[in-house]
Amino acid sequence: MITVIVWVCSAMLAAGAAAAIIRIVRGPSLLDRMLASDVLLVVIASALLLRAAVTGDLINLVFVLLVAAVGFLGSVTVARTVAAREEG
Repeated sequence: MITVIVWVCSAMLAAGAAAAIIRIVRGPSLLDRMLASDVLLVVIASALLLRAAVTGDLINLVFVLLVAAVGFLGSVTVARTVAAREEG
């Protein structure tokens, strides 16, 4: 039963990653692409957490925190860039 749940969760994460990658490629604006990259980072973090739950290995939590920090810093950087572009 657990294997089925892991496969279903993996398929959902793969579908979310594929949709985010499509939006990154097709996105009409910078903000659309940034939002899609944030979604992709959340999917990556979720996949790492799923792997940690299945294997019981806690080393993945370090990588989850790293992915979260990269996502946060990227979002702040793009928001500041867009705000500066609108002012000037």
